[in-house]
Amino acid sequence: MDRVDATKRSAIMRSVRSKDTKPEMALRSALHARGLRFRLHAKLLAGRPDIVLPRWRACIFVHGCFWHRHGCSMTTTPKSNEPFWNAKFRANEERDRRAIETLSRAGWRVLTVWQCGITGKGSVDACGAFVMDWLQRSDPVSEFPSRT
Repeated sequence: MDRVDATKRSAIMRSVRSKDTKPEMALRSALHARGLRFRLHAKLLAGRPDIVLPRWRACIFVHGCFWHRHGCSMTTTPKSNEPFWNAKFRANEERDRRAIETLSRAGWRVLTVWQCGITGKGSVDACGAFVMDWLQRSDPVSEFPSRT
């Protein structure tokens, strides 16, 4: 059972940001401090990546573990209206998969950074170092941290 009424839950869900989230802002700051310059939310690229590094032909998605189903402890499912949520989560995962495939076919490298890798026990500095290392490698698709 939900701890808040439906009206309050609806207001909470409407307030969830789709860009400029705290994890995204933290990663952008760490990358900028390392001398990287980038574009934000490129409308012309599939999935509108959160961070685009044209020099490396690389895109970074900063995903919330809840919305994009990372599989960590932050990946919970609301108890009320489970069929709705399960359908929504499946659609999110499918959309993410299509965006990565489209970008890869177009020659872009794609990194998914999960919220848990930056917040809580995660480290923004470790993520920034991972991104710098990833840019020097040739991995076409990668994740930080990897799925558990």
